Amino acid sequence: MNLNGDIIIIEDDADDRDVLVEVFDDVLNKYGYTNKVVLIDDSTKVIDYLKGTTSSPFLIISDINMPKLDGFALRELIFQDQELNDKCIPYVFLTTSGDNTEFMKKAYGLSIQGYFTKPNDYAEYEGLISDMVRYWKVAKIANRI
Repeated sequence: MNLNGDIIIIEDDADDRDVLVEVFDDVLNKYGYTNKVVLIDDSTKVIDYLKGTTSSPFLIISDINMPKLDGFALRELIFQDQELNDKCIPYVFLTTSGDNTEFMKKAYGLSIQGYFTKPNDYAEYEGLISDMVRYWKVAKIANRI
């Protein structure tokens, strides 16, 4: 993981992507972070992106409910790929599925590093993203560059 690496957001919903771009712009500017936000709207393209990029991403934030390849299946593919797994990229879910205990158990069974509900309030969204990014900026990761 690279502290200044890309933040990969996997989100199929255009409205949610727009909100995330705005929130991340505000948070990154507020704290002076230089991470680039990369939006991927089709989860089937994530593995190719991760294998094709020369940079080491900072964080992956994924929706769960997506067509073609849901967030669980995507996480499993990344987790089972030794090359990608060795990059130690934190993987968190950001979902509208909220307090779905079945989803949470399944998610943590896939060794994710966080499960968060998408807030409805902008200030709460900004606070959540701010906390998430700041946490990973100071967390100890085996492959941190």
